[in-house]
Amino acid sequence: MRKARLLTTAALAVASASLLVPPAAATASADGAGSAGGGLEVRPATVMPGDAVTVSTTACGSEGAASGDASAVGAGMFTLTPGAQKEKAVGEFKVPPSAQPGTYEIVAKCSGSGAEGKETAGDLVVTITSTAAAREEQPVAPKGYVKTGVGGALGPDPVQTAAGVAALAVAAAGGTWLLHRRARGDRI
Repeated sequence: MRKARLLTTAALAVASASLLVPPAAATASADGAGSAGGGLEVRPATVMPGDAVTVSTTACGSEGAASGDASAVGAGMFTLTPGAQKEKAVGEFKVPPSAQPGTYEIVAKCSGSGAEGKETAGDLVVTITSTAAAREEQPVAPKGYVKTGVGGALGPDPVQTAAGVAALAVAAAGGTWLLHRRARGDRI
């Protein structure tokens, strides 16, 4: 039984840790185009509906272009053209305001310069809350004491606190006395 608990705890810890790892910005396509230097880079990888997304890939080679497909998220087709960096095709699209939260696959198909027909893909995560806004939000520290009606240990009136403690002590003593009488068989 003890071993089963340890194994279950270890399995839950591994599963929890895997949920904390952010999704990869680039994934491999079926033909291996997503290997190092050939995947579709999606930036930012996590967005809110209405945000702009930039995608880039080195899979199409130098001076290569590609047609992108973001219809999974509802953005439709877009074009990737050679960017400022060598060997990199870059494109942009806007996530529609009506996009639902979830993970969507964005695909790019190369055209021209020897990489004709090569496909690469990357994941885009759409959320309802902004991750940047969540990081910037500072937690609000509680102020004051708990207002329970009788007063708390840190309340403003020590007399009320002492009265509350005394009432609890009397109730505990009375309950103990009644239980003791019942255990002896005395009638109340």
